[in-house]
Amino acid sequence: MVKTFKILLILGLLGAISAASITYAVYYNVKDRIPSVEELKTIELKIPLRIYTADEQLIGEFGDQRRTPIDYNEIPQGLEDAILAAEDTNFYHHPGVDILGLGRAVMQLITTGQKQGGGSTITMQVARNYFLSFEQTYTRKFTEIFIALKMERELSKHEILELYVNKIYLGNRAYGFEAAAQVYYGKSLAELNLAQLAMIAGLPKAPSRFNPVVNPSRALIRRNWILQRMLSLGMIDKPAYQAAVESPVTAKNHGIMPDIEADYIAEMVRSELYDTFGDDLYSTGMTVYTTINAARQKAANEAVFNGVLAYDRRHGYRGSIETRVDLIDAPLEEQESALQDIGRFKDWQTALVISTTEATADMRLADGQRTTLVWDAIKWAKPYLSEDSQGATPSTVADVLVPGDIVRLRPDADLGWQLAQKPTVQSALISLNSKDGGIEALVGGFNFYENKFNRITQSKRQPGSNFKPFVYASALSRGYTAASIINDAPVVFNDTNLASAWRPTNDGGKFYGPTRLRQALYRSQNIVSVRLLDELGVRPTLDFLRRFGFDPNELPHNLSLSLGSANLSPLQIATGYAVFSNGGYQVQPYLINKVIGRNDDVLFEANPVTVCVTCTLLDKSPDDEQQMALFNTDQGIRSLPVAPQVIDSEVAYIIYDMMRDVIKYGTGRRARVLQRNDIAGKTGTTNDGRDAWFSGFNGELVTSVWSGFDNASSLGRGEWGGSVSLPTWINYMRSALANTPSATVYKPSSLVTVRIDPDTGERALPGQKNAIFEVFRKEHVPQQRQVNLPSAVDTVRNEAQDKQQDNNILENLF
Repeated sequence: MVKTFKILLILGLLGAISAASITYAVYYNVKDRIPSVEELKTIELKIPLRIYTADEQLIGEFGDQRRTPIDYNEIPQGLEDAILAAEDTNFYHHPGVDILGLGRAVMQLITTGQKQGGGSTITMQVARNYFLSFEQTYTRKFTEIFIALKMERELSKHEILELYVNKIYLGNRAYGFEAAAQVYYGKSLAELNLAQLAMIAGLPKAPSRFNPVVNPSRALIRRNWILQRMLSLGMIDKPAYQAAVESPVTAKNHGIMPDIEADYIAEMVRSELYDTFGDDLYSTGMTVYTTINAARQKAANEAVFNGVLAYDRRHGYRGSIETRVDLIDAPLEEQESALQDIGRFKDWQTALVISTTEATADMRLADGQRTTLVWDAIKWAKPYLSEDSQGATPSTVADVLVPGDIVRLRPDADLGWQLAQKPTVQSALISLNSKDGGIEALVGGFNFYENKFNRITQSKRQPGSNFKPFVYASALSRGYTAASIINDAPVVFNDTNLASAWRPTNDGGKFYGPTRLRQALYRSQNIVSVRLLDELGVRPTLDFLRRFGFDPNELPHNLSLSLGSANLSPLQIATGYAVFSNGGYQVQPYLINKVIGRNDDVLFEANPVTVCVTCTLLDKSPDDEQQMALFNTDQGIRSLPVAPQVIDSEVAYIIYDMMRDVIKYGTGRRARVLQRNDIAGKTGTTNDGRDAWFSGFNGELVTSVWSGFDNASSLGRGEWGGSVSLPTWINYMRSALANTPSATVYKPSSLVTVRIDPDTGERALPGQKNAIFEVFRKEHVPQQRQVNLPSAVDTVRNEAQDKQQDNNILENLF
């Protein structure tokens, strides 16, 4: 008996020594893979780049892992219970390794020859996810155990569970449970009910197999099993269990759900930051705040969208996407598949025409639903012949649609659905704060996902008459006035920089004779602009245009410059117009306001040059050190670099005042619908109508709209800046300026208003009935003309007395 005991003792000791030796050998083999205490306590998650508007609305997200980290105290109790019930019931009682669980896994392997359950605890899963690969080897498993044991010594259970909740992969590029809640339900974890929490708690075991979007039936079984476990463990009561298991599967793929659509902006930010941060941009949790105003961006989106559709519809219907008569009697699944293959467009639907009557069309939508398209939703569709012409107005549905047609429909608040087509024309809008250059709204094209080409920054097109105000500003800076007379008459130029003799004409071929510059601008008279540039000289004007940010090397060195023949981007045009809006100062457009790191450290903060009229008045010619001035803001006094003054504020105001007349009397008259006295602007249309522009502003905001085809073909007969781009500008500015006070451009007190003869631009004679008021710089006020005939003076005096005018009017007359 004693001998047997000794043998057993020796064998036990040998076994213990062997086990210890094996354990040490395994530990020695894997010790280099076990993280240090510092590594355990400084674990960093891969967090995507997130881009926000200035008012903290999400614009976009970039990164291969969708993740929104949360703290332990943000984990709903229902989710924690569901995770423990599904993954590790003894989590709060084991040291990181569940011996019984591992034993069961080993026995299953021995008895079945197959690995059925890993016996992994939550701690072991955290160790694997953070520090190891997913290779199926015993070495990896042992390493996982050692790391788990070390984690349990160094971290609290709550810290370990927090790491698990934020790291685990849950399908559809969602890492962590908060991201999964957003992806599958479009909500935060705090908004999910028990059934939904149990559903996503079932994903770690097999994210693809139990995906509620791809495999809802399997996901339902897994969810209900977890709910049953929670009930048996006393985590929930019977009524809560019953309500949860009876809940339907409501998960959908919500993907990334930005608060505001601004894809061109998001890509601009991503591209700019990538040059600095490289691939770290997508994983280090940077947060970017832009200068974008969410409400104005939404208004810009709608204005461009509706403007493009309005142009497209008035040029006719180009027909169905295709006609598939064989689909009419095909099984529903085949119809849906064919329609999905065509692809949806924004919130539109593709639809199959099943049958038609004289005034209706029976349609099957891509989502399987049926709808009836009424005549009011179809009757607009005149056949497209060319950009210049359309066919006859349809009288019945059969003139437009036939059974088997596959078409696009767009939602309509009144009609339900309306016949639509994907536009071929493009439009773009840029709106910026003229005081510091902050971009408040930007739309680079009709649909980013079809064409990522950003027409605000990447496209350079001819601005046409939209460029004329810059030439006129050059003239005012060199002694011309708004009342200066230029003869609008036929002329031939033999410019050595032009290929042949040039005979410029006005639109419509009409000539107006001697014309004041103010009239010429609001009528957009080409001859006056060309003659004016000829008088000014091309080279001096090119040098002056630098002040607006234009590079003379990019501008034509001939008289066609006066008609906007330069190739410029909408961003360049808007930046130039900002000089007029802010009273003569050059600002630099910028989009990124601040970049914040994962630890709330500021990686970048914009410090834009900012208009400070007071600073400039104190010192008209500040040196570099004096450029840094105290700028008074709503937040208090802060140090900002002062924007340089590039044109005289008197010139800026007179140009603004002249462009207000573009809206009052000229080519921008449609904008009078806004009923604002502070807005000014200029249309622009190039030869053959290839480009249509409208740029306008008040004393705070500058907005430029371009429209045209990417291939530079004509917009068609009768299409101008005033018909294509101005309506988009109006619709945007109506919203952007709503509830804002009038913001006129700063008017220097040195300007003088006098009465002039509208025909000659000279000072009006006393009593002249057709005299009008004009604004002048003091040194350019026309001289008072002398009246040589005494009878004329007497006549004026008698007329004044007859009309019982007061002394103030008499003073104005003389």
